[in-house]
Amino acid sequence: MKKWMKVISVLLLCFTGASYGNNNTTDTQYPIVMVHGLFGFDDIWGLDYFYGIPQALKEKGADVYIASVSPSNTTEVRGEQLRTYIQGVIALTGSEKVNIIGHSHGGPTARYVASVSPELVASVTSVGGVNWGSTFADVARGAVPYDSSLEWVIEQAFDSLAKVIAGLSGAGDLPADSLAMVDSLTTEGSIAFNRQYPEGMPTRYCGEGEMLASNGVHYFSWSGADPMTHVLDAGDYALSLISLLFNEKNDGLVSSCSSHLGKVIQDDYKMNHLDEINQVFGLVSWWETNPVNIYLQHAKYLKNLGL
Repeated sequence: MKKWMKVISVLLLCFTGASYGNNNTTDTQYPIVMVHGLFGFDDIWGLDYFYGIPQALKEKGADVYIASVSPSNTTEVRGEQLRTYIQGVIALTGSEKVNIIGHSHGGPTARYVASVSPELVASVTSVGGVNWGSTFADVARGAVPYDSSLEWVIEQAFDSLAKVIAGLSGAGDLPADSLAMVDSLTTEGSIAFNRQYPEGMPTRYCGEGEMLASNGVHYFSWSGADPMTHVLDAGDYALSLISLLFNEKNDGLVSSCSSHLGKVIQDDYKMNHLDEINQVFGLVSWWETNPVNIYLQHAKYLKNLGL
């Protein structure tokens, strides 16, 4: 009996070790750079976009940096801004590479850097990433006539909002182009982007890509699939309404299948698009793994892979 208990114990250690290892630290070999999505920010007056997540990672030993990129612009423009930021992190830390974690539009933004400068990137993790486009972006772009007065008004309003966000977060010199941003996030715009920067992408919609791509970068993704998770969170009601535009499971802004990149960790957490970054103010589902813990577990996983 004791012999069989030992065998079972060894097998359990092997299986759990393959996922997260048996250590309790997140001190990855390479620094972690976190990238916000559309109309996002690094922090405003002490409030983090990734609410409480960088602090939790740092407490467990991770070296974490929050990238400063345009709240609204094309994936390529944001990608170049991120590449410059990463070069600064590498110069500061002396590290050869970084691990990038991007939420929403931060996913393809991170992919751009990994594609054009793979020598700078050890891994890309896409959280609720718009990797195959968003139905919401498709509807938003299709509802507004091109070169119309309405388009001009909306563009001015969104660009002004982006500039306010950038200013409050200390990045007021970053350019804004909201209409170009929406075009980047449509299905058409995303497919065109994927043709040029295909690393880590599945060959079919809702498929799974290579964890280690030909450019030497590791790719991972995870996302939620439940727009309504907390009755006290006002954001849940807005996301629940937007989710009605989709005919497949989604987090309120991005479909689960669209979020797929590289190794798909999970695409149906009981989370919406804001829960994935522990917003708003940590009001997330009581019946799901806390998103902060998912980031901690993933950092341990990266560490165990030598990243």
